[in-house]
Amino acid sequence: MTTAPTLLLSRDDVAASLTLDACIAVVENAFRMAGRGESPASGILGYPTGPGGFHVKAAALRLSHDYFAAKLNANFSENRARFGLPTIQGVVALFDAENGRLLALMDSIEITLLRTAAATAVAAKHLARADSEAVLVGGCGAQARAQLRALARVLPIKRVLAYDTDAPVAERFARDLAPALGIEIATAPDPGVALRCSDVAVTCTTSRRAFLRREDVPPGLFIAAVGADAPEKQELDPEILRTCRLVVDSRDQCATIGELHHALEQGILGSPAEATELAEVVVGKKPGRQSREEIVVFDSTGIALEDVAAAAAAYEDASRAGRGQTWDPSESTRPTKGGDYSRLLLDPGLT
Repeated sequence: MTTAPTLLLSRDDVAASLTLDACIAVVENAFRMAGRGESPASGILGYPTGPGGFHVKAAALRLSHDYFAAKLNANFSENRARFGLPTIQGVVALFDAENGRLLALMDSIEITLLRTAAATAVAAKHLARADSEAVLVGGCGAQARAQLRALARVLPIKRVLAYDTDAPVAERFARDLAPALGIEIATAPDPGVALRCSDVAVTCTTSRRAFLRREDVPPGLFIAAVGADAPEKQELDPEILRTCRLVVDSRDQCATIGELHHALEQGILGSPAEATELAEVVVGKKPGRQSREEIVVFDSTGIALEDVAAAAAAYEDASRAGRGQTWDPSESTRPTKGGDYSRLLLDPGLT
């Protein structure tokens, strides 16, 4: 019996195969399935090193096929300054969960950017005020660009304040995205001042110290806290979580590596059970936004369920379109079709 070859997808291939709108749809469906109990629990393994660390995240979903995906990401926050490399690099392995066949290996950067932004859009759709127009973006790297584009898909955004500790990065963010999205974007030297006049805030930094304070949070704010994906990372004053409604992508994961982790560690919250999971909101087991004044925080650590949903969608579209290269390890050590093998090598200039 001949084994079907494995599809190899570069970052360019993934970008061509998975639109942001499609990713939002499949990620919302994954949360819906989780809320209905139709998906098994996902897992995470962390391995810290001196200047960074590695995460392995894995999950399965029954979609058009039974899929299993494992993503191995390296996360080194000083890479850009030290080596000219992206902060996050890695690979997603997608399998047929019925027979174990390796369906695809794909670059993880685009998957991670899109699925993280898609989760924020799903949360904002259910938890932000529907007429939210003003957004604070804290941290203006590649993830911030995807986040703002995703938010603009679900909210009527008109004004954005961009904050970054590296002011030229914020200026470039504003210069690039204002014409692309057709909205007003200005830089913000003080995140607290910007927060006080915002309807929505999204934080996507590598900060290890809280930079958004409780006293600056206005009534009705929706915060998507994206940057804390390791125990030492933190963007929010834990006091914010004392008085807000907290929604998480995963109670267990956020209690270990998210903003919830810090609130539990300081005794501000007594148990992960005090948080609502986004899947519960998506299926209606728990309510969405309950008033205009309610403050809601979405603690987003990035769960494997999002990865398998996004990877499966990218794989299916790439297969239909004939993108990527194929590799049969039983016959050859090199791809056999689909273009230049060097495209599989990461281009640091892409981030």
